[in-house]
Amino acid sequence: MPSTATTARKSPLRAVATPPVTTAAPVAARPARSKTAAAVAQRESMIEEFADVLRAKTNRNGRPYAPRTIGAYRDAAIALHHWMTKERIYDGFTGCDVDTLNRFFRWYQRTHDRKQHESFTGGTNTKQRNLRHLFTWLAEEYDHPHPWDDKKFQRYSAPQDATPKTLSDDFIKDVLKVTEGGSPRVRDFERTRDHAMIRVLTEGVRADELLRLTVDSLHLEEGVLQVPPIKGARAARAGRIVPLQPKTVIALRRYLRAREGHRHAGGGYLWLGTRGRGHLKYSGLYRMLNRRSEQAGYGKVAPHMHRHTWTHEMLEAGVSAENVMEAGGWKDRSMLRRYAADMAAQRAVSAIHQLGDRH
Repeated sequence: MPSTATTARKSPLRAVATPPVTTAAPVAARPARSKTAAAVAQRESMIEEFADVLRAKTNRNGRPYAPRTIGAYRDAAIALHHWMTKERIYDGFTGCDVDTLNRFFRWYQRTHDRKQHESFTGGTNTKQRNLRHLFTWLAEEYDHPHPWDDKKFQRYSAPQDATPKTLSDDFIKDVLKVTEGGSPRVRDFERTRDHAMIRVLTEGVRADELLRLTVDSLHLEEGVLQVPPIKGARAARAGRIVPLQPKTVIALRRYLRAREGHRHAGGGYLWLGTRGRGHLKYSGLYRMLNRRSEQAGYGKVAPHMHRHTWTHEMLEAGVSAENVMEAGGWKDRSMLRRYAADMAAQRAVSAIHQLGDRH
């Protein structure tokens, strides 16, 4: 197995040129202190009320918000709350005007965007989109003027170098090799499980879908698995079908044999933890992927990057956009473009070169 001690880790991503990061505007001067503990308590109460409202609402597709989505919207509100407290701004959220929000986002871009770019998240643009839901609720519930409707509101677009990242072929091969390449001689539960999980991720499933799989989700004789929609099984009748590569089927069969000896083998969930633990959670998946990446000599990766990679591979292989959307569980073509964005130019060049001489 490759050594985990590396001085310079390789990048797991396919090489794509990125533009330089621009310098953010300076933060405005701190206002005079006006200490009102009641306003702080009011903001904290509003955050919890906002989260309760989200749990009772549905999104634009009529589906309940996923817990991670609610958490992201709530975290954005908490970030604003903490900043207002630090800046000695003791107004409630309903007292947060456009100028205050603009200051907050300038501070956020200056202090977070570079760090978040390095950890593959969306930075100020994502935080702004998530926080918009709080002020939409404030406008509906408290008749608070919506800052997004004000011409003075400063919007932040997604940085061009923050498009979805596609993992390299070498990275995927090396990470699979770290788990002994799916060798039938490997009897270790953890390595067998990790190899099978990585294989399933290369099939384009979402991390949430992967972790909600049950043993009954597998139809290995037909070479497919069936997953419920990301927002919950009640949003669709049966769930979508995901075709599996032959090596993925073999890896899953080996994992099922190793799983039989686990103390929680009688449970419904497919993926089980080590040392007798039950259902594997997202934190366990994230740690596993980065541990295997480090062992292979690479830096950090996120589970969703495998889905970006799958999208690129399908389009590069000539699979139609309609079939990719069906297999990937997308109804909106804009999502397909987003996931395939960072390698679009390379696919265009390759497709035209295959035509050879035209005149």
